[in-house]
Amino acid sequence: MRMLQQILGTTLAIVFVAPAAWAQQSHTISSSALDQAVQQRVSQDQADRQAIHELLQRNEVKSIADKAGLSVEKADAAVSTLQGDELHQLAGQARVVDQQLAGGASTIVISTTTIIIILLIILLIVAIA
Repeated sequence: MRMLQQILGTTLAIVFVAPAAWAQQSHTISSSALDQAVQQRVSQDQADRQAIHELLQRNEVKSIADKAGLSVEKADAAVSTLQGDELHQLAGQARVVDQQLAGGASTIVISTTTIIIILLIILLIVAIA
């Protein structure tokens, strides 16, 4: 009888403990996966900065900046200091404006002008801070 209790006790312990042990997931990440994630983030940041630089080099943007009394050169220099969400948001706005300007529109609508001015002001604030 004692032997039966030991076998039954051991079996029940294994049945109740084993699923919990198998359900645990490894929370480690491989070195190659981490490297890939970092490289992807760096590539995205570079692409975002490039989109902003390209917009700032457009003649239409330079004209609007001159009329508003803003320095495109300072704004362009400030692009390298942008990071994270701020960089991604400004790059998104820059891509929208660039698409509107590249779409063949011969005039710049007020919303595009406003976005350009806001973009320049934010970049200049970042440059000053």
